[in-house]
Amino acid sequence: MSAARTFQRVGSAAITVAAVVAAIIAALMFVPGLVGLDRYVITGGSMSGTFERGALVLERQVPVSELRTGDIITYLPPADSGITELVTHRIVSIEPSPDGSATRVFRTQGDANAGVDPWTFTLAGSVQPRVVGWVPLVGWIFIALSDAMIRMLAIGVPAAVIALLFLRDLVRGSSPRRGAVAAAAS
Repeated sequence: MSAARTFQRVGSAAITVAAVVAAIIAALMFVPGLVGLDRYVITGGSMSGTFERGALVLERQVPVSELRTGDIITYLPPADSGITELVTHRIVSIEPSPDGSATRVFRTQGDANAGVDPWTFTLAGSVQPRVVGWVPLVGWIFIALSDAMIRMLAIGVPAAVIALLFLRDLVRGSSPRRGAVAAAAS
């Protein structure tokens, strides 16, 4: 087998693998939303043992009234907690509001943490994301794609390869074939 033929087969296999990987990433980005799921990437270690850093967590919006002890939810802790990012923790207790309203007071804890979170909170909305599943490690793709340079490379390199292949085919298609030139000369 010639080197050119081997190079062509390797290139073809690489393009196929890249297309499959791109299709999987696209499915992970779009399919959850199409079936009514939210997705979050776990960036901390407080839920280690259940899911690790880099996991892609899938959640469904459920009525707050359906939340139970043991459910895992993603929420923004109270402002006085000092935490400004979403937290995904397990509900460890639900108490009635001390003011007698229908509002419930929640307390959570990360599965890897020794103690409960030092705050309690209420949920203002009528629905809340509750974890229904997760995919280990896939979140690292989303973390990587959040970097502008990596995102440009992930889009630019395949686009450049496609453009070069198109240009190659265009040049080959517009030039006369060697066999046709030789036949016309005789």
